[in-house]
Amino acid sequence: MRDDKENVIVEKTIQFSLAIIKYSEVLEQNKKYVIARQLLRSATSIGANVFEAQNAESRIDFIHKMKIASKEASETLYWLILCEKSEGYHCEKQLREDLNEMLKILSKIISSSKSKIT
Repeated sequence: MRDDKENVIVEKTIQFSLAIIKYSEVLEQNKKYVIARQLLRSATSIGANVFEAQNAESRIDFIHKMKIASKEASETLYWLILCEKSEGYHCEKQLREDLNEMLKILSKIISSSKSKIT
């Protein structure tokens, strides 16, 4: 990964993962272990796949890794919706807003990368 240029999606996924780690800790303190673990796994996987995509072997590999990140983001959205709709699961609105922004960015990255394949 290049250090000389800011990569918006990498930075956003790192910040999101850090926020999810904190939220998962709150869930665990409230004995919401299953949801905490599922949410933590899917949310941190978004960033892990985006980060890995930065060193993809080809454009197709890059697109594939970004698609996996997008799928993990969709799963994370599912867990956040469950938290929002369940009693006793205080969920910060900002988490969902950040996730929706990342989903839009990932979608744009994937579509523009696909258009560059010859």
